[in-house]
Order: sequence, then structure tokens, then C-alpha cells
Amino acid sequence: MPRFFAIAVVLTLIGFAVVGKAMYIMTAKKDYWTQVASRLKRDSVSVKPSRGNILSCDGQLMASSIPEYKLYIDFQAGADDSLGMHRRDSVWAEKIDTICYELNKIFPTKSAEEFKAHLLQGKNKVLKNGSVGARHWPIWPRRVDYNTFCEVHKLPIFDRPFNSEKVEDGIIIRASFKSGFCIEEYNARRRPFGSLAQRTVGDMFGAKDSAKYGLELSYDSILRGTNGLMHRRKVLSKYLDIPVLAPVDGADIVTTIDVGMQDLAERALVDELKEINGEMGVAILMEVKTGDVKAIVNMTRGSDGEYRETVNNAISYRCEPGSVFKVASFLVALDDGVIPNDTSYVIHTGCGVMEMHGRLMKDHNWRRGGYQDINVARALEVSSNIGVSYVIDKFYGTNPTKYVKGLYRVGIHEDLKLPLVGYRTPMIRMPDTKTTDRAKYWSKTTLPWMSIGYETQIAPINTIAFYNAIANDGKMMQPRFVKQLVKDGQVIREFEPVVLKERIAKPHAIKTMQTILEHVVSQGLGRKAGSKSFKVAGKTGTAQVADQYGGYHSGVTRYWLSFAGFFPADNPRYSCIVCIKKSGLPASGGGMSGVVFHHIAEGVMAQNLKLSVKDARDESSTFTPAVKNGNTAAAEYVLDGIAVKSKPTLTAKQTGKDIVPDVTGMGARDAVYALESRGIKAIVKGRGKVKSQSLHAGTAVKQGMCCDLYLEN
Repeated sequence: MPRFFAIAVVLTLIGFAVVGKAMYIMTAKKDYWTQVASRLKRDSVSVKPSRGNILSCDGQLMASSIPEYKLYIDFQAGADDSLGMHRRDSVWAEKIDTICYELNKIFPTKSAEEFKAHLLQGKNKVLKNGSVGARHWPIWPRRVDYNTFCEVHKLPIFDRPFNSEKVEDGIIIRASFKSGFCIEEYNARRRPFGSLAQRTVGDMFGAKDSAKYGLELSYDSILRGTNGLMHRRKVLSKYLDIPVLAPVDGADIVTTIDVGMQDLAERALVDELKEINGEMGVAILMEVKTGDVKAIVNMTRGSDGEYRETVNNAISYRCEPGSVFKVASFLVALDDGVIPNDTSYVIHTGCGVMEMHGRLMKDHNWRRGGYQDINVARALEVSSNIGVSYVIDKFYGTNPTKYVKGLYRVGIHEDLKLPLVGYRTPMIRMPDTKTTDRAKYWSKTTLPWMSIGYETQIAPINTIAFYNAIANDGKMMQPRFVKQLVKDGQVIREFEPVVLKERIAKPHAIKTMQTILEHVVSQGLGRKAGSKSFKVAGKTGTAQVADQYGGYHSGVTRYWLSFAGFFPADNPRYSCIVCIKKSGLPASGGGMSGVVFHHIAEGVMAQNLKLSVKDARDESSTFTPAVKNGNTAAAEYVLDGIAVKSKPTLTAKQTGKDIVPDVTGMGARDAVYALESRGIKAIVKGRGKVKSQSLHAGTAVKQGMCCDLYLEN
């Protein structure tokens, strides 16, 4: 037993010694072993390629990789050369004031004194191993761009050439042994247009710059490229990086987004959201013939009241679409021939309230007596719930499967197969009375309420794809976000427009619906979406949204307001949908979303105008520039030089020195001179020419007089 006891004591002491040595290495010797680890040989080093750019349809950069740098200094660089260290210390003492003064000019937020105190703190820092001087002391705490790095690199001491380079985890590290100046080079992802189309373009995150969402994620394998390989070998006391496999840079992708249209749509939507205190808004603009998405906006109100793109609701937010769905219901009926194409079928809506299988269906004007007898076209123009649900329930009530199959046929349920992560397909259920799942159960009231846009779940992108098909004479196009892949200026792949359905309905049904949608804007509830310059077609939608914050009839009621349509109606070029989510009344799809649609449509059509200044020139007349009153000598000289045949009468309205002059028509410079040369203080308000003056011309000048000058362009 004594021998066993002695062995146990010895093993215990050895264990304590091992733990103690480990603690000592982890604390007191940490810096030393960190330096040793950094000098260890790595046989193979991965070299990151340059990530491809994301471009707009006209070639403007929407996302690009640019170099950024972290600047720091190693105060112990070249510590094995005592003579060199001594020389560098003497130069530091001589140049530090100049360096700090120049750093203050480059980074004005930090004074020269603060820079000096910061650098001296790092230079005099005592490390745990007893050495003096920090090894990795930051000159500036944040990354800087290339131009700023070049300015810092020109400063005294920092201007010594780099004689060391290595790659660690894709980061290039360069250092100068003589000065100790070091940099870390990063490949940063930046969007020149800021948050414009942010959720669609996408973003990067994390130390390894992984794609997070949007096109950055969907096309990550194409944008990322292929890593290269480099061997590191030690030759004498230095390491050499030997390239083995060159990295292959990523390809650029050319999107269908138009920066001008995107900015226009975003501003129009945000202005309306602020006006009505909306919670969320979506706007999608598509090109009719190709399906190209020219603008896609997703705005959500944050806790600070500002609107930002946080979620791509345009492709992921499935909800009950409301009255914009009525177009699909009537298109099915027209295509099946259950209602005539001349839309003469009369519907008896009565006073605006009708019982349907034990539940009351109401029109929006039921308190004002309803619409009484209206035909099919008028039912859509005024968005009559009774008009639509009565027709669908009457002709499909005994066979609701036929109606739902018709919805599938016209494309409102189509899987668009979008290349963006997060896209959610529509949910329009088939009749099933046997299921115990309440969400799937089909009751007698399901059909009439489904026909007006309830009991379905559809994202805005599907709704606009359906309306785009109507504008395109029945041909449904897949929404296209990317047009080309480009590498070194050469197109390596072309993404052609994809046709999902050659025809969603019979030609006569499509033509009839196009006419009805035009009338919705010209003589229905969609008037605010219209334009005096061109024809607009579309449909309004207002739906109550039931969520965890409120129900249909109690608590806080939220509304999903929408307007979907196309323009110009007689020759459709663009289709557009605008959706807004807000709480409480007033709530109007036509009066709120329709207004945004109007601004987008007019802005887009204005951008497409091709006007030449020559068209406005009258060759029989001579253009005479407007010349302000005052000192006209320079103007006369210029007019003589350009040989203007008919000169304006240039007269300076000057009077005696003791009289207030008439300075109307003068520029600010001449007017102020004319007044202050007479001892009158001039106060200028506005820009342009003087339109009026507070002191009447001809008034006797008195000491201390002030004259207000009101200028207008």
C-alpha cells in the first residue's frame, strides 16, 4: 500500500505540473507562441478570385467587389537588426509630428494630438514577454478605400516599400520590415446605388463574405469563381509564395433592373406609405413582351418609422389578394363561355347585401343602396363582390372543381420557377369535403368567397405575371431577372425570355377582359391610376387581412390594398402591381395603390420620350438670350461675338445718388451694388432676377435704410 500511495502522489504532482505548464503557456507565453504559429510553414494556401459584378440592364454597377484596407504598424518589425531599429526610432522621434498632422488631414475626425497619443501608446506598450512595442497596432480602426490607403502610404516612414507578402484565409497581408507599416487587403462587396433593389440584388455577410440572399445567393456559384492554389516554401530565412493554380474570377451578371425605373418606383411607393402611414409596400414593374422585371420594390416600416428593404415580400408574401383576383374569376367564366363575351349578362345585386349559403355578402356601397342591376363588365368596373360571387356560384356551384381547374388553366396558380431564393408558390386548393384540416376543408361558402380573392394565398409576383399575360394577348411570360452572363467583356450565356403558357384563355376572352380593364380606369374605381397622356388598364383591390394582430371583424383590422394593370392600354409595354398594407380606415386600393401606379406609369412613359431640341427650334426666328438689367457691358460683348441680329434693349435703371434706384430685373450682384453704393443695406431673398423691392424707386435715401430684394428665376 505505501508503494501504491507513493505512485499516486507522483502521478498527481505530474498532473498538476502539466496543468500549470499549460496555464503558463496560455498566459505568459501567449504572444511568443502566437508569433511562432504565424511563422509556421503552410504547404498550400488558397487564393481567392475576384467576385463578379452585378449590373443593371444598361450596364451600371449595382454590386461590385472593391479592395479595402486595414492599416496597422508593427513597432517591432526588424527587431533582429538593432542598428536599423535605432535608426527608425530616431526617425520616428523626428517625423511623428509631421505624420500625425498629415493623418489628421486624411482623417479629420481625429486631431493630430490624438493621433500622436495613440501612436506613442502603441510604441511604448510593454508586452507580456517583456518586449516593448505593439506588433499589430491599428493606425485607423476601420477599413479604408484604395485612395485613402495611397495617401497614408505616401507619409514619412510609411512610404517604405513592402518586402513581405502572405495570404491567410484569403486576406492578403503586406508588410515593410524597415518601417513596420503593414496592411491587410480585403475584397469588399459594395452597392454604388445603396439600398436600391437591395433585397433583389442581395448582400454578403460574415468574415468569409458568404452570399446571404437575392441574386448574390442564387447566382453565387457563378459570381464566386474558382479558388486558386499557392505553395509556400521556406528559402533561407524567408518564405516564398509559388503560384500553382491561378484563381478563376467570377462572371458578371446583367440583370433586367433599370436603375432609373427602380428609383422612380421606390420614391413613389415610399412617398405614399409616408402619406397614409402604411406598414408595408410592394411594387413590381414588368416589360410585357419579355417578362423582364424592370423594378421591384419591397419596403417595410422599421421601429424608427423609416422604410427599408428587409424582406423580399414581392416574391414571398402570400396573402389573400382581394378584388384583383376577380379578373381571374371572370376570365375563367368568359373562357368557359358561361357568360357571353359582350358582357351583357345582367346581375341583380339588389341593395348591396345578399345572403349566400348562410353568410352575408356585401358590396362596398351597401350603406348607400348598392348597385341594383348591373352587367358583367360593370361588376368589375365598380368591383361588386355580389356581382362576381353570384355569377361564379350560379354557374360553378354544383361543380366547383371545374372553376378551380379553370384558375389553374388561366395561370394565376402557375409555379413561376423564379431563380430567387424565398419564392413561394400560390395556394389555391381543390374542393375536398372529406378532410379534417380546416384550412383545406371545402364548404358551400368557399366558392363565392374564393371568387372575390379570399381563401387563397398568392404572392404579388404571381398576380402581376397573370395581368402581364392578359396585356400580352394571353401569352404568359416567366418573370426574368437576369439577361446575360458576361466574362471579360464577352457574353458567355444568354437567358432568353421563357414562355410559361402560350395561351391562358381564348383570344376573344382576352380581348374582352382587356376592354373591361380599360373601362375600370376610365369609368370605374381605378380613375386615380389613369393618365391624361395615355390609356391605362387595370383593377383595384381592397382586402381585409386576418393575422395575429387582428381579425376580419374585431380588433385592429389590416387592409391589403392593391392595383394591378398595364399601360399604354392600346399597345401595352409595361405591366405593374402596387400593394400596400395598412391598419385601419380609410383604405382604398384605387385611391392609394392606384396613385402610386399613376406616378410610376407617368414617370416611366416620360423616361421613354425621345425629344430633340432641334424639334422646338423655329428657323425663321433668332434666339435671343435673356439679359438682366445692370452692368450690361459683358453681355453686349458676348452678343456681338455670337452675331445675334436682334439685341435686347439693355438699360441700367440708375438714378441719382440720393434716390433709391429701380433694381427690378437685375441680378443679385448688380442690385446689391446699386443699393449699397448709395448707403442702403440690401437683404437678398431667393434666386434669379429681382422681381420686387421693398423700397420704392425714387424714394429719398436716408441713413440706415434697408431694402429687401425678392428674387425669382
